Amino acid sequence: MTSVPSSSPRKTLHLSLLTSSVLLAAVPAFADTAQEDAKLDTVTVISTGLRGQQRTVADSPAPIDVINSDQLLKTGRAELSEAIAKLLPSFNFGTNIAGYNSVTRPLSNRSLGPAYTLVLVNGKRRHNGATGQRGSIDNSGANAVDIDLIPVSAVDHIEVLKDSAAAQYGSDAVAGVINIILKNTQSGGHLETSYGQLFSGQGETIKVAGDQGFELGEGGFFHFSADARKRGSASWNDKADSSVRAFNDPAKEAAWDRVAIKNGDPDLKAFNLAYNAELPLEDLTLYSFSTYGERDAEAANYFRLPTGTGAVPEVFPDGYFPLNNIKDRDYQLLFGGKGEWAEWNWDLSTTYGRNNVHHSSDLNINPSLGTASPTRFDNLATFRFEQWVNNLDFTRRYDSLFNLTSPVQVSAGIEHRWEHFSTFAGDPEGYVTGTYPAASGAQAAVTIRPEDEVSLIRNNYAGYLDLGFDLTDRWFLDLAGRIEHFDDDSGNTFGLKLNSRYELTDTVAVRGTVGTGFRAPSLTQIGYTVADNRVALDANGNVVPAVTRLTPSGSNLAKALGGDDLKPEKSRNLGLGLTWQPAPRTSVTADAYLIDIDDRIALTSNIYDRGNGAINSILTAQGVPSGTWVNYYTNAFDTRTKGLDVVADHTTSLDAFGDVRWSLGFNWNKTTIEGTRDTPGALANSGVTLVGRDRQGDLTDASPKTKWILGANWKVSDLAVNLQTARYGAVKTLAVNPSGDRSFGAKWITDLDISYTFVDSLTVSVGGTNIFDVRPDKHAVYSNLGLAAYGNPPFYPGGGYWYTKLAYDF
Repeated sequence: MTSVPSSSPRKTLHLSLLTSSVLLAAVPAFADTAQEDAKLDTVTVISTGLRGQQRTVADSPAPIDVINSDQLLKTGRAELSEAIAKLLPSFNFGTNIAGYNSVTRPLSNRSLGPAYTLVLVNGKRRHNGATGQRGSIDNSGANAVDIDLIPVSAVDHIEVLKDSAAAQYGSDAVAGVINIILKNTQSGGHLETSYGQLFSGQGETIKVAGDQGFELGEGGFFHFSADARKRGSASWNDKADSSVRAFNDPAKEAAWDRVAIKNGDPDLKAFNLAYNAELPLEDLTLYSFSTYGERDAEAANYFRLPTGTGAVPEVFPDGYFPLNNIKDRDYQLLFGGKGEWAEWNWDLSTTYGRNNVHHSSDLNINPSLGTASPTRFDNLATFRFEQWVNNLDFTRRYDSLFNLTSPVQVSAGIEHRWEHFSTFAGDPEGYVTGTYPAASGAQAAVTIRPEDEVSLIRNNYAGYLDLGFDLTDRWFLDLAGRIEHFDDDSGNTFGLKLNSRYELTDTVAVRGTVGTGFRAPSLTQIGYTVADNRVALDANGNVVPAVTRLTPSGSNLAKALGGDDLKPEKSRNLGLGLTWQPAPRTSVTADAYLIDIDDRIALTSNIYDRGNGAINSILTAQGVPSGTWVNYYTNAFDTRTKGLDVVADHTTSLDAFGDVRWSLGFNWNKTTIEGTRDTPGALANSGVTLVGRDRQGDLTDASPKTKWILGANWKVSDLAVNLQTARYGAVKTLAVNPSGDRSFGAKWITDLDISYTFVDSLTVSVGGTNIFDVRPDKHAVYSNLGLAAYGNPPFYPGGGYWYTKLAYDF
């Protein structure tokens, strides 16, 4: 499907731009006239994917993409996670826009959620966030790393390994690794400011960023970075239809603007800081880096009608939009040293990170308390995740080993990881049930009661051995093994990876991977417990008011409803790729993959009484009010994911008219359910499906099966023009009952950035993302309130955005 009718001038211009790109790409390249900054990223030296050995991207035995800082900055409105999804075809950025879930949004790789991609900073593990993923298309409950709390101004480049590396880096690197490399210069800096807003006039955004390098000792550096941003709220819901009556007073009803939903982008204020430092001494090099981030968000929700169950007319006679206030405080601090001992290179480091998320609410009430209810709740819930990681790594290159005449790179290391997930109860006014005949609990809020507090600690001990063999000048073989011990019920595991690359000719090489993985349940999946006074989806996909309780899978309530303790997930992966470099400025890679995951963890479908009283009887026996909706996490599925990544890059010299760098990215991806957990008899007899089609659809149909990214970057003298268009394939939202299924067609999203540099230091940029203002299909389950007409699209649904930017380099 296309985004606009075929007769639309908007589509005609779009197709003209694409056609021009394809025709111009046929112009032959002249490498000897190339400008230095137009070189391909294939000459970049990377370390991700191998231990203790650096190679170029072109020589890598595993598929790796490199994103430089300039590419990140040209993505316009995007923050770090969304920028990655804009630039790489195998990544998609979630569009969760519901209340407190609208701040941290999932970044998936090869349709696998963020729990399966490990995030590193300067090669060291980044700590996770404090909240579990719930909503949109990711209902895994895993607490993803929130990379948007790392300042973009601090990033030199990002190395993205699109292949399993669990045997090298850890059990959560099933789908790959994102390694964020911080800037490390000794001098110079960059300042920039930008302003923009959506075409609708909403979402006004102001950003200020800067970084500066300093010399530290002899040959060392200290690089400091900071950025701050303010983003206004934005909503794109429909208005309520005539069936919704908000006021008994006809005059007030006639004057009502019929805006009943304000879900979307929350109002956001944030700033991030970072430093990266290194100090060479006589026989030792000390290094350190740190990041700190604060983010305050204010998310609106749906209108509590003055005639509805959430109303207390004496308090809010005209109804109210309750606000979720979410405060993030996040930091990571690392110290380390490296050197050489007995011909071995060693690296010792320790890092601690913490993410703290606090929930409060304004313009809100607990309706069951009547006129005694406060209208502001300063403490509803707090979530905290802490991680302390210690690493000791050794590497050495032997000219011969094991009676082999070829060189061997030996890398080995040990790791200890301590994790702590804790939650803290809020004030009782937020969750108690009063005597007033209305809804219970602070509206649209997540609350924690004292009995729901958790404090879970886990230690992980791991060791790895990685052997890289240069068997011939053309054949490289890498063998890695990793053993891990968890001191909780997750137990022990051994992971193995075999990776190889063979040059068929000077320009063509094949590469392949086979490996295993093991992912222990995250602490949030094990212990996350909340009560949610918002809305939920019924079996037909309709949005209805509900009090939902998320309970641990091992709790008495969950076990009464068929739950059991979570088991680790086990994975197996295969990869086969081809690389082709016919010229110094041309590169093509194609990589096929297959990933099997057993006992994959997912949230159950909503468990609620279907009218026969059976579920309510179980709830009452467990001390839970009848009518409550319940979820828990379970080992729901065995899945198989297969796909293909294609990346092509070519630079054309236009002599006096500069250079044009063309890029193409394509991903085809398909996930199938190979096995599903049976519904326990107690639920099946009540008409409830434990993990129904809705949860299956999160994995099989909610992400596009195809994604194209086409780009052209033209640079002539001080002028640079960057044009990129991406096609997101069709997606579906499945409901428990097929009658609630919805389909959303494929769309093209086009971005444009134009910049000009004055006197080699001052750059002015204008640009736009989604410049044709393409929106997803309005095909969600109809809501008379106008809620979420676009469903959960794989791209930002707020439409076009324009911006201006001023940057100064010194």
